Amino acid sequence: MEEVKKGKLYIVATPIGNLEDITLRAIQVLKNVDLIAAEDTRHTLKLLNHLEITKPLISYHRHNEEIKTEVLMEKLLKGQNIALVSDAGTPGICDPGEVVIQKCIKENVEIIPIPGACAMINALISSGISTKEFTFLGFLPLNKKARKEKLKEIEISKKTIILYEAPHKLTNTLEDLKDILGNRSIVLARELTKIHEEFIRGNIQDILVKTENLKGEMVLIIEGNQEEEKKSFEDLTLEEHYQFYEKQGLEKKEIIKKIAKDRGLSKNEVYQQFL
Repeated sequence: MEEVKKGKLYIVATPIGNLEDITLRAIQVLKNVDLIAAEDTRHTLKLLNHLEITKPLISYHRHNEEIKTEVLMEKLLKGQNIALVSDAGTPGICDPGEVVIQKCIKENVEIIPIPGACAMINALISSGISTKEFTFLGFLPLNKKARKEKLKEIEISKKTIILYEAPHKLTNTLEDLKDILGNRSIVLARELTKIHEEFIRGNIQDILVKTENLKGEMVLIIEGNQEEEKKSFEDLTLEEHYQFYEKQGLEKKEIIKKIAKDRGLSKNEVYQQFL
């Protein structure tokens, strides 16, 4: 008896706001699969109607992930191709997806990522805060003890930190961050790709006074801890200080600007030292 060829699971990124932010490849996949597993079928139906695609939909969200994973696996093992989508952005990033992906790996079902929009990456690249190393933490825990531990982790991290937050919890989160981190530089990215897209840049206190009545999806980009570096610069020669930033891949102009800021000097004073 001929063995049934297994289907494929496509992890399809969808728009995070602007419906034009979907790739040609994603559209083709959504047209050609047998079934679409959606976090909210009503939400996905709006996108499919916009794209003039008609496909069977199955609900797949946080609260039915375990049960529906078995349903999806049964269909994949019978040869059906399935597209997994979340309400917005890339499935699996603070959205359902991990469970069925892990099961597919176990069952040797091919997984094909279809790249596209991701809120945290778009917020990061537009923030002006270092993109060289970063840590994505999703949403902060609600449990007080776990939340405090996570905030302490953020406090000592030298890497840029990315958080998601709901608008009604934003003020409390910023106050918690200020209590632990002090008045660190952050960027609040709001309503990415939508009509009211906005980047609010400054320190935590600056942004706290601007958060009243803000709505929409929120991403916080937090500067890494710079304190130890700044203290140690006092013990470096100018040449060593220059090399420190040079190893990070910065250009001369940017290095001179940073050295001037670290040492409380004018850019011209630092520039003269290197002539």
